[in-house]
Amino acid sequence: MAIGLKTYPELCHGCGNCVIACPVNALRSPEVAGGKGPTDDVEIIMIVEDGVVNIKNPDLCGKCGTCVESCPVDAIRLEELE
Repeated sequence: MAIGLKTYPELCHGCGNCVIACPVNALRSPEVAGGKGPTDDVEIIMIVEDGVVNIKNPDLCGKCGTCVESCPVDAIRLEELE
């Protein structure tokens, strides 16, 4: 089975650590690389919307796990996909 990102919105409190920690997001958005959320419509893996993390482009993910390690509440994980 394939491994991919899975989010748990009920655990997420919208801190954005995962968005900023993601090296792919940082390479694609100067705002993310600067420690902020993206302000333009750039293709990134995840974003915080309405107070919770939302996976936008899972195919961009290299499965490095940086986002998982940066989440203080275990709201994003690398898991087997069905």
